[in-house]
Amino acid sequence: MSTPYLLLTPGPLSTSASVKEAMLRDSCTWDEDYNQIVQGIRQKLVDLATLTPEKYTSVLMQGSGSFCVEAVIGSSVPANGKLLVLTNGAYGKRIAQIAQMYGISTSIIDFGEVTPVTVEPLIQRLVEEPDITHVAVVHCETTTGLLNPIEEVGQVVKEHGKVYIVDAMSSFGGIPLDMHELGIDYLISSANKCIQGVPGFGFIIANREELQQCKGISRSLSLDIYDQWETMESGGGKWRFTSPTHVVHAFKQALQELEEEGGVAARYVRYKQNQDALAIGMERLGYRSLLPKSAHSPIITSFLYPDSEQFNFQILYHRLKHSGFVIYPGKISAADTFRIGNIGEIYLKDIHRLLEVMEENCFW
Repeated sequence: MSTPYLLLTPGPLSTSASVKEAMLRDSCTWDEDYNQIVQGIRQKLVDLATLTPEKYTSVLMQGSGSFCVEAVIGSSVPANGKLLVLTNGAYGKRIAQIAQMYGISTSIIDFGEVTPVTVEPLIQRLVEEPDITHVAVVHCETTTGLLNPIEEVGQVVKEHGKVYIVDAMSSFGGIPLDMHELGIDYLISSANKCIQGVPGFGFIIANREELQQCKGISRSLSLDIYDQWETMESGGGKWRFTSPTHVVHAFKQALQELEEEGGVAARYVRYKQNQDALAIGMERLGYRSLLPKSAHSPIITSFLYPDSEQFNFQILYHRLKHSGFVIYPGKISAADTFRIGNIGEIYLKDIHRLLEVMEENCFW
């Protein structure tokens, strides 16, 4: 058996022993007790997302987070609709790619790879293209760790009467937000991110009135969020197709542990303390962050390769793995970078130990 290690990544994450243990239970997808667990999860997700839960609902979808992003795009933008995508990384670009593959009329504002979204170009585009019906943005762009200003974007989107879609894959459960206050109509995330479950399903938290307009729009059978939602509503938590039962049990346990930790606000504090210690410690060791501190999220941080011919990321990666840590390679085209995440079952002691190992392996 290989040596265990901590995942310093944006997901899948290192999970608690009790979350793993929850998967030892087998369930029948038709069982009433199991379906009640699903219903409880759906309600807890809405309660986490807003203090105005009566206006919102949630639907769980098999697959990774990208499946849910595709499900929302393919199920919410009608044939005569038009989607505006605000991009500054790989995941914003993926939203645009999905829309284009479905033949959806798509407009894109590309802010590059290291610049947060700003509202001035958004306002201009909405004026120039009044046929835009939906606007999508990524909250935490894990390509770099950049955090986009979804409050400012949402204010503009709602002032222009558009449907607002937020990919909160790597932020929901780890950064406090309120969908109602932000004007978000569709919020998308995944079981294996800040709620600290395991991979297997994602979820959409939706404005109930908007979701009810989606009947018959979907370009896909499996990824039809309206049909999945309607089945869960009428069937008391039943999924249309085979659900990831073990993952659902793990997620229920993860939600309980989030509550025991003190909720999203407390988890945000832990993540932010982790990221602050990481950024300060890496700078002390001579590593420079790709982004200015003001653009950092508490989720994942990109670091530039040191300006040394001796530095080799693969060597560093394997030395860290041998010492109990797995990090991420970079994902931007403009610079050589690597990324270190600090979410999941990760605490300050783990960050301090990582920095010790980084210092021991400062061979460049």
